Amino acid sequence: MDTVTEDNGDVPEGDTVWLAAKRMNTALAGQTLRRGELRVPQLAATDLRGRTVGEVVPRGKHMLTRFTDGWTLRTHYRMDGSWHIYRTGTRWRGGPAFSIRAILATDQWDCVGYRLHDVAMVRTEDEGSVVGHLGPDVLGPDWDLDEALRRLRSHPDEQIGVAILDQRNLCGPGNLYKVEGLFVCRVHPWMRVADVEDLPGLVERTRALMLANRDRPEQSTTGDLRRGRDHWVYGRKDKPCYRCSTPILRGDQGPDLQERITYWCPTCQATDAPVDPLARTGEPDHPQPLTSAT
Repeated sequence: MDTVTEDNGDVPEGDTVWLAAKRMNTALAGQTLRRGELRVPQLAATDLRGRTVGEVVPRGKHMLTRFTDGWTLRTHYRMDGSWHIYRTGTRWRGGPAFSIRAILATDQWDCVGYRLHDVAMVRTEDEGSVVGHLGPDVLGPDWDLDEALRRLRSHPDEQIGVAILDQRNLCGPGNLYKVEGLFVCRVHPWMRVADVEDLPGLVERTRALMLANRDRPEQSTTGDLRRGRDHWVYGRKDKPCYRCSTPILRGDQGPDLQERITYWCPTCQATDAPVDPLARTGEPDHPQPLTSAT
């Protein structure tokens, strides 16, 4: 089994957590822990040795490790967290020891959580207290498009680029899939939710991009896994749009304390709808048009 990790300088996407949960479930489900440590102050005295893991499941970007005694370990990646899986006896390479927040080990596998956040033990029946606020899970078996649309439309004046990332509307998409989904559907990031002509199509296309990548560590939205060709606009500031050759723009979007870098093509995602006049558009360093895509 490969090490599960993610480090792309942005909040991990739901498909990253989904794959990590799948691999951890394979390693831990039905197994009794020979070592179980939680290295966070409020749980430092908790010893998970001897507990049997029932299953490991994702909920958006949350990881839920359910034990057969009715308790659940909840962890979240946030910006820099990750779970790594190693064969017992092999070297752990996920970072310095002081960054380890959780260790779940069986006779065959060591699951090590680095820089994890929101580490908590809750009764399984009370999981709603930590994930109940989340919207429909894009990669979950209970995905509900209608409910996701209802939540998005309940804030019609919200910028679509902000609304897609609000996990209370739908959980799972991160910045990469927000950016790429908007481009594929030719939607301007600062457009109001109410002005998006085909909101169901945008949500379902974003979901399709995530489904296409959930079983692999690589994240390609173009169908090409080669580095530099795997994304339409994400991380491609000033580079020519693959559709029209216009330089890709980059800007900050969202509330001041939650700003995220957004990429878009000003030609393919042009809009006549009103957008936030205070939006920082991130003009490219070299805005001259290019004649052909590379």
